[in-house]
Parts: sequence; C-alpha cells; structure tokens
Amino acid sequence: MTEVRHVAVDGGTLAVELRAGTTAPVLAIHGVSSNARLWNWLHAAAPDLTLVAPDLRGRAGSFDVGGPYSLEQHALDMLAVLDAFALDRVTVCGMSMGAFVAVTLALHSPDRVHDLVLVDGGFPMAADGLTPDAVRAAFAPQASRRDRSFADVDAYRDFFLAGPTLLDAADPLLTDYLAHDLGDDGRVRLAREAVLADAVDTLLHPPPWQQLTVPTRLLTAQWSVGPDSAPAYPEAAVAQFRAGLPALESAQQVAGVDHATSIMSARGADAVRALLT
Repeated sequence: MTEVRHVAVDGGTLAVELRAGTTAPVLAIHGVSSNARLWNWLHAAAPDLTLVAPDLRGRAGSFDVGGPYSLEQHALDMLAVLDAFALDRVTVCGMSMGAFVAVTLALHSPDRVHDLVLVDGGFPMAADGLTPDAVRAAFAPQASRRDRSFADVDAYRDFFLAGPTLLDAADPLLTDYLAHDLGDDGRVRLAREAVLADAVDTLLHPPPWQQLTVPTRLLTAQWSVGPDSAPAYPEAAVAQFRAGLPALESAQQVAGVDHATSIMSARGADAVRALLT
C-alpha cells in the first residue's frame, strides 16, 4: 500500500510517497527527469523496505513547485521531508542526480544521514570542456517532454523508449512509472527549467565528495545508455574515489545493466536491495 503525503517546502508542497514495510525508513531520491515511482523495482525486490520517496520539485506530483532548482535546494527540501515524517536520522538512497542530492544532504546535515547508498551517481562525472549551454543542449530532449501531449500511457511509452534502451516495454512497473509522469491533460508533469538547471548543477557543480564522513556505498552500471556504451563511472574513476574517500566502504559494478536499468530492472534493483538490507 502506498500512502501519499504532502510536505510544505519553500514555494509550495512536495508530494511524498510512503511505502510502509518492516524496516527503518529509507529516504529514496530519484533522478533529474524522473519521479518517485523510480523505486517500483526496489519495492518489488524488497517489499519489506520502508521507502519515503518524494517527487522532487518540478516533477510529477510536485510539478507545481517552482524554482529555484539546485542540489542545495533539493537537499533543503529533503530536510523538510525528514522533519515532516519525524525522522531523525536515516539511510539515504539516491539514483543519478538523486545521488548528488543525497551527498549534498549528507554534507549539509551529516547528523540526519545514517549512511548513503549511491546508484550510478553522487560522484563527479567527466565534464571536461562542458559549458552550461552544452549541458542544457544535451538535456534539451528530456526537458522537451513537456512540450507535447500524449493520448495515453502507451503512446508515452513508445516515445519514452525510442532509442537505445534495456528497459522492458512490457514491464507493468514501467507502465506505472510512466503513468505517474502524465497529467490529466496527457502532458508530462516535468518542468523544463527543473531538468536544465539541475543538470547544469549536477554536472558542473558537484558537491565536494571528499568531505563526506557518513558510511557510503556506491553501485555503478556497466554501461551508460544501452549495451556496450561507455559507463558513467569507469574503473579508474571509481578507484580514485575509493582512494580519496575513507568513508566509501564499497564500490561495485552491476554487470548487464545501463544507467536506467541500474534501478529500473530486477537485476539492478536486487543489487540495490543487497546494499540496503
């Protein structure tokens, strides 16, 4: 059973999904163009986990919450969520940009974070030569989802799965995830500026990971987008993180998954479950 609560933040109200289980709550933070149903696969792999999963401002149930958009603002929003749920100190699991938000939260308020599980994110990605304009151009296709209307979730799924992907079009968890994106008017509830501003902040202004003090576990994908693509985190980069951060307790790669399916698949979700239970 999923319960939706609403949490007041600067500029509006966040929608937060609570999936009650038998464990201590885990704050689960989705990525740049995603929503709270990103954790469908983790819930399926570990239904005993208690997940507190917000839609970040500018996305899905929190679409009406405007800017500013930044890692720091999202971290402040997550503190409001913890306060609203009366959670003193929690495990935080973040995927992609959500992992960067998780790191920012742990640096800002280490007393509120018990430990971190970072899924293909949280540490700097290669950004040599990138400019804000180049990042915005790269993320423009994701940001443009708001610009069109879809007749139903099937039409949106066809659009969403265009291009290289390991996602399973027949997966009902994917259908539920995509349905959560759509408003009653058939348009995607995703603010263009939320995607673009957050992408720039994530890639060009990552948090100072070397200052982390809470126990941290990193999970990376073998590929970035589709089979045989270069990973977001090559082995040499992961080795650098391990050497530079005593708090990084483990770093492992999940074979046979790309960035999206590092959580949006049974294989990826099971690997995340293993780090949380």
